[in-house]
Amino acid sequence: MATKVQLFCLTLFLFLVSHNANTLQTYIVQLHPQGKTRSSYPTRLHWHLSFLQQTVSNEEDAFSRLLYSYRSAMEGFAAQLSETELQTLRSSPDVISVRLDKQLQVHTTYSYKFLGLDTLGDGAWYQSGFGRGTIIGVLDTGVWPESPSFNDEGMPPVPKKWKGTCQAGQNFSSLNCNRKLIGAKFFIKGHRVASVSPSENIIQEYVSPRDSTGHGTHTSSTAGGASVPTASVLGNGAGVARGMAPGAHIAVYKVCWFNGCYSSDILAAMDVAIRDGVDILSLSLGGFPMPLFDDFIAMGSFRAMEHGISVICAAGNNGPIQSSVANTAPWIATIGASTLDRRFPAVVRMGTGEFLYGESLSPGKQMPGSGSELKVVYVTGGNTGSEFCLRGSLPRSKVRGKMVICDRGVNGRAEKGQVVKEAGGAAMILANTVINLEEDSVDAHVLPATLLGHAEAIRLKAYINSTRNPRARIIFGGTVIGRARAPAVAQFSARGPNLFDPSILKPDVIAPGVNIIAAWPQNLAPTGLPDDSRRVNFTVMSGTSMACPHVSGIAALIHAAHPHWSPAAIKSALMTTADTNDHMGKPIMDGNMPAMSFAIGAGHVNPRRAINPGLVYDIRPDEYIAHLCTLGYTRSEIFTITHKNVSCHEVLLTNRGFSLNYPSISVVFKQGITRKMIMRRLTNVGSPNSIYSVEVKAPEGVKVIVKPRRLSFKHINQSLSYRIWFISRKRSSTKKMDFAEGHLTWVHSKNNFYRVRSPVSVTWK
Repeated sequence: MATKVQLFCLTLFLFLVSHNANTLQTYIVQLHPQGKTRSSYPTRLHWHLSFLQQTVSNEEDAFSRLLYSYRSAMEGFAAQLSETELQTLRSSPDVISVRLDKQLQVHTTYSYKFLGLDTLGDGAWYQSGFGRGTIIGVLDTGVWPESPSFNDEGMPPVPKKWKGTCQAGQNFSSLNCNRKLIGAKFFIKGHRVASVSPSENIIQEYVSPRDSTGHGTHTSSTAGGASVPTASVLGNGAGVARGMAPGAHIAVYKVCWFNGCYSSDILAAMDVAIRDGVDILSLSLGGFPMPLFDDFIAMGSFRAMEHGISVICAAGNNGPIQSSVANTAPWIATIGASTLDRRFPAVVRMGTGEFLYGESLSPGKQMPGSGSELKVVYVTGGNTGSEFCLRGSLPRSKVRGKMVICDRGVNGRAEKGQVVKEAGGAAMILANTVINLEEDSVDAHVLPATLLGHAEAIRLKAYINSTRNPRARIIFGGTVIGRARAPAVAQFSARGPNLFDPSILKPDVIAPGVNIIAAWPQNLAPTGLPDDSRRVNFTVMSGTSMACPHVSGIAALIHAAHPHWSPAAIKSALMTTADTNDHMGKPIMDGNMPAMSFAIGAGHVNPRRAINPGLVYDIRPDEYIAHLCTLGYTRSEIFTITHKNVSCHEVLLTNRGFSLNYPSISVVFKQGITRKMIMRRLTNVGSPNSIYSVEVKAPEGVKVIVKPRRLSFKHINQSLSYRIWFISRKRSSTKKMDFAEGHLTWVHSKNNFYRVRSPVSVTWK
């Protein structure tokens, strides 16, 4: 009997090993751009196919395994391979690396005013011609072309350099493009082979550039949407909707689908976008921090940067966890999220007469029973998830006709309201937990509802536990502007320090990302829920996904005003002019504390100053390579990222004491090190015959020496260098890591508008 069991186990093991060896998965294969075998084939596609022809079995067509052939973002291809074939391919000549495809996720009527873009005369809109002639490429979930935000009335002709197309597909034709939306393509091959079919209750997915979820329509219109009067969400947040660069053209690359965004599709879109001729690439997507040689967005964006394209990425929504910031390559602009001073009050009046402050986009006054005093219930106990209001968890007998408390987490905020409504509940109070604290992302709920911060939620639960008949009503206050302190750091915005490269401070800047109103597909409800029958042209969303296109649009304005500036110069302008105080002149807050640079980077983006920064920290592509050498990257790792075959030994000999010319400054003192020197180089883009003097606020425990302390620029585009010595006065920290920060600012001697500020972060390890 034992022998039979052993035989069965052995047979099962061999079956599983064989099955695993033959299971197909998507891999991205990077090839040497000057490969020795390249000349043997008439085209790049034939060359790429040859690797598969030598790898897959003769009975199968190699072409059927090929998903994409890359040439601009990377030299290589994406293909489906078994484990056995993978090992064979790895040993082939000219193959640099083979990596498994990764799944990533997608991470306005007022925000342009909040950022000062509607200022007359000397504002960024007028200095840049509203971004006219610039092309913003958006990688996201697609676009709803009929949205009024993509109307091309008053738009200039499509730029002559544009080489892109409008790809037809399901419910989408070339006629859907115009002078505003000049290009649209979709990339689905990586998603298709990796995903099972969506369940029936998920909204229809269009196999075309058409947006099925709304995320891409929202981000595209935020970056470059046209002016739309009388925009609102069910009457809330009413005003004129405009993108940051309303004169810019938009090209949409659909790479995200119901199951996420796959690296093979993202890389294919970047590959095409580089050739199409975009000026800005906006990516409101990403994952977790990873080394640059494993990061396909970092690889593709390096090639985009070499072509003069600014790449703007979301920092991620994993805050406030330390070192959660993603998309950290130094050639990428990494954007965190901030709040606006626009509020949507929906106050809870408890039976005691006390008030709890909440917010909501529920059109309360339009809903039956809105404002009525109701009994409050909080269904807990068991393991059904009733405290989170999960589907099927609320007994109708307990919630019918009542106001239901639902804790944040597990399922979506708006979905909780739908669950309450289906169970017969009359209203909902969303209660933030210790995870969300005071974060106030609002929604256009399907029933009267409001969101309470954590502190107010604790008060509410104490009240319902103190009486047998807890009662409350929600009082909706519409839209209120200008009374709250802002900007502040969004609770969810990912934080530094940079996990894999602490010498580069990330995020770079923050921008509005909470309760942003922007365009929305007309076949979707404002909640995005299938059971919600309401239809709108605009809705509200929150996330670093919303912050990213704000900066993409502002980068487009800078590019339009300064078409010959490099991506590094544009990023420098955004960073050195950023605000560290809020609109009341007080420090930007992160919860109850002043925000550190690991939360805000250089500060909150200020387009009016960024369009005319005075000085910039420019960076050449080869300097990024030297930086990678300082990180200890190997020759093959650097080649994977940059397609440059370099000897770091020679690079560092040539560039003794090298430090990347980054606009922010991050210094790390490792054990036993007490002194560091770094160099920076400034280029005059302001006025000739300008003199700048340095102001330094030294981090606590550090002495800072700057030489020279004055820089005299005779003419435009002249570059001058300076050195900074950091001397630690601190004994070795007893903590695992310790931090301090300050700043260094170059101030024009005659024009105080020019203040070129760099945050300084010091870490003791």
